Amino acid sequence: METLIPTINRLQEVFLTVGAEIIQLPQIVVVGSQVSQQNTHTRKSFLISLFSMSNYILRFSAVIKNETLLNLSHCVATEQWKELSLREPDFQEIRREIEAETERGSGDNKGISSEPMYLKIFSPKVLNLTLVDLPGITKVPVGDQPEDIEAQVQEMILSFISNPNSLILAVSPANSDLATSDALKLAREVDPDGRRTLLVVSKLDLMDAGTDALEVLLGRVIPVRLGIIGVVNRSQHDINTKKSLDDSMKDELSFLQRHYPSLASRAGSHYLAKTLSRLLMHHIRDCLPDLKTRVTVLSAQYQARLNSYGQPVEDHSATLLQIVTKFASDYCNTIEGTARHIQTSELCGGARICYIFHETFGRTLQSIDPLGGLTELDILTAIRNATGPRPALFVPEVSFELLVKRQIKRLEEPSLRCVELVHEELQRIIQHCSSFSTQELLRFPKLHDSIVEVVTGLLRKRLPITNEMVHSLIAIELAYINTKHPDFTDAHYFSYPNVNIYLIASREFPDSAKIAFDAGKRWKNEKVAEEKAPPAGFGSPSKGQAINLLDTVSVPASRKLSAREQRDCEVIQRLIKCYFLIVRKSIQDSVPKTVMHFLVNFVKEHLQSELVGQLYKQPLLQELLIESQDTAQQRTEVAQMLEALKKASNIISEIRETHLW
Repeated sequence: METLIPTINRLQEVFLTVGAEIIQLPQIVVVGSQVSQQNTHTRKSFLISLFSMSNYILRFSAVIKNETLLNLSHCVATEQWKELSLREPDFQEIRREIEAETERGSGDNKGISSEPMYLKIFSPKVLNLTLVDLPGITKVPVGDQPEDIEAQVQEMILSFISNPNSLILAVSPANSDLATSDALKLAREVDPDGRRTLLVVSKLDLMDAGTDALEVLLGRVIPVRLGIIGVVNRSQHDINTKKSLDDSMKDELSFLQRHYPSLASRAGSHYLAKTLSRLLMHHIRDCLPDLKTRVTVLSAQYQARLNSYGQPVEDHSATLLQIVTKFASDYCNTIEGTARHIQTSELCGGARICYIFHETFGRTLQSIDPLGGLTELDILTAIRNATGPRPALFVPEVSFELLVKRQIKRLEEPSLRCVELVHEELQRIIQHCSSFSTQELLRFPKLHDSIVEVVTGLLRKRLPITNEMVHSLIAIELAYINTKHPDFTDAHYFSYPNVNIYLIASREFPDSAKIAFDAGKRWKNEKVAEEKAPPAGFGSPSKGQAINLLDTVSVPASRKLSAREQRDCEVIQRLIKCYFLIVRKSIQDSVPKTVMHFLVNFVKEHLQSELVGQLYKQPLLQELLIESQDTAQQRTEVAQMLEALKKASNIISEIRETHLW
């Protein structure tokens, strides 16, 4: 199992340049409060790798977290390793290297940086171990630190400890109340059961006289699943006087034997290092099966992404023809409903066009009242205007035509709106194909814009042609009122004697026509009644009073209709309604057919030829197939990640099952 930690270290090296967040490698994350007494403290995230070897190899050296593992030796690595082979390392030089590197990325006045620093050491005095050291939790900004420094640090810490494969090394000083420990509070947010948390109680030598941390170390105050380990840190005085690490560890052991004899063998920096190494090995063993699966799945995903970006263009002519042909095919398939990418959240393409025809347009036409906006007074006025100066014995057919044309005209606006809605949907299909169906268009933004422009122009040219045809459909209906239409069963009664009109009224309106069939007798009674009544406005004027004949011409705005006027209105209304329904049915059928023929089908049939004719030109090929910077960068990043995943898979495959037990 000792090979597991070096294996994870190799995996971390593989993902140095592409980021290890996606793979969620097993690691130990150090979380603690900032120490204000010390001049040097962590202002970056440090990935620390320790390798047990017979000789020292330093690659930029550094100190570890000031209040935790200062007694362990380690080193730092940047993008380019700086190797130094030494018998004994100079940790003051290591400190200076880290300070210089930190100031380059974070400034020289206490600022923090999200850029990680990689620390590595090969030494005979360390155990195989890997951990991540993070900036300490701070409350008040100092120097050039921003006002929200506390939130920034906590966000950085949570981004590491939220990894379910990380072990949390929570550090809390012995001279503070454990119940208020910021490190434990953050650990419990992501690990409420404490299955991944180990508590380190530091500064055992700085407790008040007469007090100790025995109850805390035994887990009687706050129990921690992975255990509680106490350590004694080097003081600032020890650092300033350059006290050696060996002497510091001897003093730590002596202190533990004097004050915590029963726990001396289970405390201290050396025991902490062994415990961390053991926990990490077992944790890696437990995570390894899922890690193998994750690497395999991610490899397949990134291979698919790399394929979607395509290869660099070599044959510009063939590439352009391929993209144009595929776009035209996807566009037509979206209309036909055979596209590979089918929306589930909303109607799209041909399905939406069908909905416009039969739901939106159909319901709109059905909602139009055949007699809407037509009053009885309008009908009487039309009848009188059609008769001229002579009283009419029959209802004039001209009045019917005049009124029914007025109603048919109302069908034009919703018909044109139907064309507009279909045109808008054909525009939306362009975006749909660009987003879901043709990934190549994302590679070439200029080609994408040109395709959109050509298709939009084709739709724009067909729109007025389709509108004109719809106008013609309405004009055709208005040009000839066919009273001999097979469905217009009542029309032929206009050519019969007047008695037949009243027969129609009797049949259609029984409640208002219960009088006898003898129309002549009925007519006679009405004429007698009208003759007995004095004509309105024609009484004998008083002497000297002028008579204005124009006052009697206009029909009163509201008055009770005579029986004959009522019957005339009812007959005209019945005929208008009957004929309007015939025309509406015809328009409801012919407008969708017109839109399909002049707009939808035309675009489908001519789209590819239009695109090729407009775009397949030698001077444009190079310009249209210029790849976007984002696509090129993403292809490079994905290729790097895929290469890292392949290396990771090879490294993991080297681990034999017997190595795990």
